[in-house]
Amino acid sequence: MTTKSFLPVVSFKPDLRSAKGTRIQRGLAIKLLRVITLISLDTTALIIAWSIAILYGTPVDSPWTQKAPFLILTLALEIGIIATKGLYKAGIQRRNYPGIIKAVSLSQVLLLFIAFLYEPNHYVSRSTFLIFWLSSLIFICIGRYLFDVATKLLRTKGAIRHPIFLITEREDKENHIKIIEKENCYTIQGIADSKCLDLCNRESTFEYLRQQGIVEAFVSWSAIKNRLYVCWNFHTAGITLRILPTDSEIRPAKSIFWMIGEVPCMTIPAPIIAGSDFWIKRCFDLCCSVILLLLLFPVYALIAILIKLDSPGPIFFRQERIGLHSRKFKIWKFRTMVTNAEKLQANLEAKNEIKDGVLFKMKDDPRVTRVGKFLRRYSLDELPQLFNVFLGEMTLVGPRPLPIRDVEKFTTKHFIRQEVLPGITGLWQVSGRSDIDNFEDAVKLDITYIENWSLLLDMKILLQTVKVVLQKTGAY
Repeated sequence: MTTKSFLPVVSFKPDLRSAKGTRIQRGLAIKLLRVITLISLDTTALIIAWSIAILYGTPVDSPWTQKAPFLILTLALEIGIIATKGLYKAGIQRRNYPGIIKAVSLSQVLLLFIAFLYEPNHYVSRSTFLIFWLSSLIFICIGRYLFDVATKLLRTKGAIRHPIFLITEREDKENHIKIIEKENCYTIQGIADSKCLDLCNRESTFEYLRQQGIVEAFVSWSAIKNRLYVCWNFHTAGITLRILPTDSEIRPAKSIFWMIGEVPCMTIPAPIIAGSDFWIKRCFDLCCSVILLLLLFPVYALIAILIKLDSPGPIFFRQERIGLHSRKFKIWKFRTMVTNAEKLQANLEAKNEIKDGVLFKMKDDPRVTRVGKFLRRYSLDELPQLFNVFLGEMTLVGPRPLPIRDVEKFTTKHFIRQEVLPGITGLWQVSGRSDIDNFEDAVKLDITYIENWSLLLDMKILLQTVKVVLQKTGAY
């Protein structure tokens, strides 16, 4: 077992998914420069191709050859199709000549279709169309080739190279350095082993990466496979994470495949504004908690009256729970048990239905009142936690905050769930709720949520929560 001190909420330390201050994606300026340069080259190539087609093609009295807005439409469509095919991305994508040919040809077909619908008898002659199509392909490919040659020449002189950091095991270091150097666009500014990502070293590692202006981090699979949640640290630091070759079929959340030369690697790209998704989540929590508190006021009043009529004691139950970064806070619930319930729990431990004993769950708990059973069945006892959400102590969706008694039985691997804000509902709750009788299974669901978190996942869990509550699945 691992012991840990639980601190009161006296200072703010951000959620794992929240950036420590607003931070723009590292290396964004160079990426924007690349995209702007490629778009300028493609636009120039298309204008030259259009001019040649008009000059040498068979003349036709058509607004497409005489009015500037139609040329702008042509350029916008061509550039738009090229962009949607991902041909302005870094690396092999900008040199994907078959892809460029397909994109330009598709845009030409779409132009024909648009012209037919707009003015079926007056587009351009067949010779003009064919010259424009062929010359567009030739000039764009030439422009991309010259850009590639110029880029390689500048990089051999040490310009426009991305500063990176390599994290790998000693036995793989030489092989991984060779793989990175093949791409000839990186400068390795530091190398470390997997220990730099351990909890005790993590803060200093990311502080170093920030000070050095690291744009991308290359991490071996063996260094990160048991620490996938560390991906959030790179994500919120605005650093693109590239996971070096692995034969494993496991694919981390948010990852895409990317090539270094001919070697496939997994990449977790950095967001444009680090932590923006989390702050959208916080704004959503704040707005929803205020709206729901106002709308549900009559329900609160009715429940309060029923609790008072059913049994003596307070309306609300406030209990110390362990929240973000293992800090204590008071959770709000409608009282569903007799007033001395916590004292009676010691006598009921032998009847605990959770196999490993970390949590305490009992289906027919004698401490629950008549109204309490109804409130628990429909999860109405959780409604006051909207106050905790409003205060920023909780979120609508996240791992459930547990009592001190449960957290004291944690082992080290369980504490990852304390790195994010606790929630009213979560993946655990919509995947079985109280029917899950093994704490390890519940922790796996919490870790799965942390690793795969997105705004869309939160919305899915909220919708599933409504379904689970109405069906009374696993509620007692």
